[in-house]
Amino acid sequence: MRVLVVGGGGREHALTWKLCQSARVSQVFVAPGNAGTAAEPKASNIEIGAEDIAKLLEFAKQEKIDLTLVGPEAALVAGIVDQFDDQRLPIFGPVAATARLEGSKAFAKQFMQKHGIPTAGYGVFSDYTEARDYIESRPAPMVVKADGLAAGKGVIIAQDHAQAIDTAQQMLSGERFGDAGRSIVVEDFIEGEEASFICMVDGQNVLSMATSQDHKKRDVGDAGPNTGGMGAYSPAPIVDEALHQRILEKIIYPTVHGFAEQGSPYIGFLYAGVMIDAQADPHVLEFNCRFGDPEAQPILMRMQSDLAELCLAALDRQLDQHTIQWDTRTALGVVLAAGGYPLDACEKGAPIQGLSRSLETPTRKVFHAGTREGNGEVVTNGGRVLCATALGDTVREAQQHAYDLVKKISWPQMFYRTDIGYRAIDDHR
Repeated sequence: MRVLVVGGGGREHALTWKLCQSARVSQVFVAPGNAGTAAEPKASNIEIGAEDIAKLLEFAKQEKIDLTLVGPEAALVAGIVDQFDDQRLPIFGPVAATARLEGSKAFAKQFMQKHGIPTAGYGVFSDYTEARDYIESRPAPMVVKADGLAAGKGVIIAQDHAQAIDTAQQMLSGERFGDAGRSIVVEDFIEGEEASFICMVDGQNVLSMATSQDHKKRDVGDAGPNTGGMGAYSPAPIVDEALHQRILEKIIYPTVHGFAEQGSPYIGFLYAGVMIDAQADPHVLEFNCRFGDPEAQPILMRMQSDLAELCLAALDRQLDQHTIQWDTRTALGVVLAAGGYPLDACEKGAPIQGLSRSLETPTRKVFHAGTREGNGEVVTNGGRVLCATALGDTVREAQQHAYDLVKKISWPQMFYRTDIGYRAIDDHR
């Protein structure tokens, strides 16, 4: 079968790498891809942007694509699945009506409130004065979110009222995050530990992926601004079997059943970012309608089942007939980012030193994100550039192997967190 992967980041490289391992897959096209996807066996990049739905549709029809997987959220929110469905082209992802769960934080909060899904108290505002008055009435710290898509950066944890009011003013004026911030959600802050819970959904049935924990903050010790993610590991020790079941029953099943009741069944990857409080109760921080990045890299490194087969089963509404086999070891990924990320423009075109196929083994892999080929070498092409990922018998061992990879790679102003996985290691796991 011939597969199309839409997107060009680290998640899409991980998806491409896993799809290429399937005996059923003969060729994978990646639009637009990166230097890493171009180097995978069976894979080739095509020069079509991830949001150019018309050209992607034309390509899929012309090349008789048997399955399309969509990585980035913008294409899903724009309705790529609806258009592929209209042409009867198999595509794994949610239609625009259900992708609103990620496309609008206000919609997501209202959906959760309607269906009794645990989440923080909130208010939705497009008027600055109303937002300011609400902020002044709530305890600090609090969270201010741009309603629309902001590439994973539209969430600000305000430590006091002054910061929250200033953030609200900047968002609502369009100064920060543009149109995505013209409407905002102001949310109570929940203390606890965060985990990522990702599933495959076929409209009715749910197949859980391995748990993981992302590191959103830019700096060591979870300090600094929010990013799209500076590293992740899987499994997340905090999510034991009891909590796993609680998340399914309180969050995932009500979400899937809620959309089914509304007549727009949810099909695709469903990602719940959850905060687990001191009583071990999960609360939804955010929903994503696609695989997480950088969670995809360690999760897919542990997956031993055929991803293409599972996606086809989901499209046939047969996920209940399948299970996923996992490597019992821990996988850990460290993001290597360009200087300035996530707040400033990042220099592009810097040659990356140390990348070599010899670095990679069955237990170690460097996934590309913001890279491209230039003058016969791999150069930087974005904020998050690479994710060095490794397996180990423990979190500490996986961490050591991943950082061994990191130490072999360099370019000017490269930076990374040195403590990915620290929570699990501090818990002596």
